[in-house]
Amino acid sequence: MLKPELRHFKRAALEVSKHGDNDTLPFDMDVRFCGDEAEALATIAYGFYNELRDSQAAKDNHERIAALHIHSERLLAPSGPAGFRVVTKIHLFWNIYLNGLAIAIAEALEPQRSSCAHSYRFLSEGGEQLFDETRSWRAFKEATVSQASIAGDEAVIVQTDISSFYEHVSHHYIENLINNLGGDAGPVSKQVNALLSKLFAGRSFGLPVGGQGARILAELFLSRVDSALTARGVQWNRYVDDYVLIAANTAEAYRALGVLAQELMDYGLSLNKSKTVFLSSKHYRDYVSSQLGGDDIEAAKLRSIDLKFDPYSDNPQESYELLVETVETLQVRQLLNRELEKALPDSFLVTQIGRTIRLHEPSVAIEIARTLLKEQNLHAFRSSFSTIMRGIANLRGDERFSVIHGALDSVLDDVPVHSEHLLKADTCLLHYLRCLRFQSTPARVQFVRQLFDTTQLDIVRRACIDCWRGWRDGVAFNYMRNRWQQMSPECQRLYWLATFKFGDEGDRAQQQAKRAASQSWALGLELPFDEEKDKSKLSKLPRGAEPRFAAVFMKWAKGKNSAI
Repeated sequence: MLKPELRHFKRAALEVSKHGDNDTLPFDMDVRFCGDEAEALATIAYGFYNELRDSQAAKDNHERIAALHIHSERLLAPSGPAGFRVVTKIHLFWNIYLNGLAIAIAEALEPQRSSCAHSYRFLSEGGEQLFDETRSWRAFKEATVSQASIAGDEAVIVQTDISSFYEHVSHHYIENLINNLGGDAGPVSKQVNALLSKLFAGRSFGLPVGGQGARILAELFLSRVDSALTARGVQWNRYVDDYVLIAANTAEAYRALGVLAQELMDYGLSLNKSKTVFLSSKHYRDYVSSQLGGDDIEAAKLRSIDLKFDPYSDNPQESYELLVETVETLQVRQLLNRELEKALPDSFLVTQIGRTIRLHEPSVAIEIARTLLKEQNLHAFRSSFSTIMRGIANLRGDERFSVIHGALDSVLDDVPVHSEHLLKADTCLLHYLRCLRFQSTPARVQFVRQLFDTTQLDIVRRACIDCWRGWRDGVAFNYMRNRWQQMSPECQRLYWLATFKFGDEGDRAQQQAKRAASQSWALGLELPFDEEKDKSKLSKLPRGAEPRFAAVFMKWAKGKNSAI
């Protein structure tokens, strides 16, 4: 039964602090804020939820949210070697709010899901970890291979996926499916619908790519299709919108595909014709074996490495040393050179190389970095650009690699010169800026300033401000101070963090902007009382005395900024 509680919103905040608010974007200061102030942010969210749920006017669950300004931005991200997709950056509070509702939905939905659905299996007691890590894409593929083997060599396997799934999911169907969960489904469905409508400028379809809330809603949507396939006798496995159908022969395979197509059609969706293939059982097993590493032992080991190191395990040091030892034994440079010889390099293998770069000795790490960031190579590895930059940022922020920081800076500064086209994708640009924040150079100062003045995206401006903050750039700080009123609330908050880096000048800037900031950063759902002066009044209201978002942020910035 669906019943959002305070713990759902708190879990949402802690999950963001652990894994980021969007898996396509670099971590920013809001991620740390979510973790440090999870309790306060969850309290605000739960108070607002209770107010809407208990409202005598049921329409408030939709109309109150519809009337609010909810900041979000749509960003361009690479998808494969030649494609792009749109991802959504949502204001941190509303991301927590949507994810909190979604976690409550996942909790109610999970017992109803088929074991054939492998993606995003919810862990009710997983804490910061929402989903079962063992139910991975690799595990999904291995399961289909096992079932194909049981079916025999004469069996026919169909691989297919849904065409532009996230872009075409209907909000109306999402609302109806939530309503089937019982409990507080009515108010939750209205609120989710209103939030999705705000994020998609009033359109009635689409899910915001990159966040956990959207993943849960996607699984809710497809659970209905899954049930229909089972009811009609189709043997299926699914990971997100990728389906594998197993049939005794070609005729049965075609029938199964037709059933899937019909079920999707009823929800306004269709199959991707270019990705739909029929394979014999043997050919499918051989194909997946190749996908998972095949006979290449080195590549297979690199693919299978899991980097989610847990420092709180029973033997953390031993686990970490084993991970390092495994990576050090691999001929990573040879694997990298082998991928460069291919017309289409294996993006996952390159991604793993980027993820494991910090596990090498500095002398090896700089060689790998130079290879990855070389002009022709970086273009070949363009679909893995963000992961490569994550790896470089890890090296640049780790004092263990200080001996190569100068060399890293040198190759980083060459990127806009030879690969400016790759920085046109918003997510790539953000990951690149994350690498620049560690050290100021004349070229970087010019690059960041020009970018700040020309970009239309707040998230990019925030990344520029974070660079100036890290560099303690007094010229840029004065420039921002004189343009406080023209900044968006999102940029104002990061500027506020920057003020702590500029001593008395920063203190004066805070005093100048404090009153206006409290109003500018308001969420639009705050109670019309002064938190300190009206405690008795607030305690008698249904919502109680929840903290104000702006006050929480200012208190956190003052107490934590010295360490960040």
